[in-house]
Amino acid sequence: MLCIRGVVLPEREERVFWIDGEVLRAGDPPGGLAGRDAETIVDGGWLLPGLVDVHTHPGALEPGVPFDEELLRRQLGEHRDAGVLAVRTPGTAQRMPAWVEKDPELPRVTSAGRWLATPGRFFPGAGRDVSEADLVQAAVEEAAASSGWCKVIGDWAADEPAVPLALLTSVVEAVHAAGGKVAVHCQTAEGTRNAVLAGADSLEHGMHLDPALLDRMAAQGTAFVPTLSAFGANVDEMRAREPGVRRDLWLAGWDTMLGNVRAAHEAGVTVLAGTDSFPCGTVAGELTWLQRAGLSAEAALGAASWTARSWLGLPGLVDGAPADLVAYDTDPTLDPAALDHPSRIVLRGRVVR
Repeated sequence: MLCIRGVVLPEREERVFWIDGEVLRAGDPPGGLAGRDAETIVDGGWLLPGLVDVHTHPGALEPGVPFDEELLRRQLGEHRDAGVLAVRTPGTAQRMPAWVEKDPELPRVTSAGRWLATPGRFFPGAGRDVSEADLVQAAVEEAAASSGWCKVIGDWAADEPAVPLALLTSVVEAVHAAGGKVAVHCQTAEGTRNAVLAGADSLEHGMHLDPALLDRMAAQGTAFVPTLSAFGANVDEMRAREPGVRRDLWLAGWDTMLGNVRAAHEAGVTVLAGTDSFPCGTVAGELTWLQRAGLSAEAALGAASWTARSWLGLPGLVDGAPADLVAYDTDPTLDPAALDHPSRIVLRGRVVR
């Protein structure tokens, strides 16, 4: 019988748990911590219900490359070994294989089926190419075939039109009516505005977000996944390019992103951590960017842990929850470097390390 004792975040309370199969039980185990069958695998330190990356695309190194199931397994393993015990994949080249959900050694995956791209709005053939006339039905199909999510490419080139608001609204209404949720890729002012006004469940990237829309986002529950680390890695390259419409619009959008993330958080919008980059298992780097944007260390950590889990419908460290947890020797809100060095990882009741 495996036992754990430590300070639970964000509550900052010392608690004791024991593992009952794949389930976490609160309190002393039968017979107590010193019982004959009890083995304490964590004795002190700081406990999280695992990290979460809500925007990651394992299975291919870039859009347009054939989906590789062995690469998918390796990249999910990279997440797990970094303490990322839950991920959301908002769009992939093919639907998530059934074996992913059944593999006890891999993180819990919330998938959104294949990227849905209307003509001219994505890498050709990288996802599911559909006409605007077929987009609503395709969105319902992908949500039904995945974890209840679908992902729409809401815009693409910075100087070209986004998916029309009326069409995107119809998509959201149809998917919601079927019990699903809609993530929208948006990097232009029009695309981001349309995603918010359509009632999307999440804005992926949200470049050029109009701060006047933040109260509406908060009221309707639209989350903001800015993927700052993916953009930040490209800033120097973009600045070095010759001036042009697309380069200049990209930089103008980036220059407002950190302020928009801070304003969104202050307005009550759920801001979440996603990487949209490789290697996998690097969501801790996104927390650094969220703190640069103005989130507190605890809010940034929540964006990649308990807040993200709650948003995905996953419980934290409570009695009866899945036995998923990560332990650290020091408080990761005070020592962010600790996130790169978990002292213990437990997934589905099994000790990973």
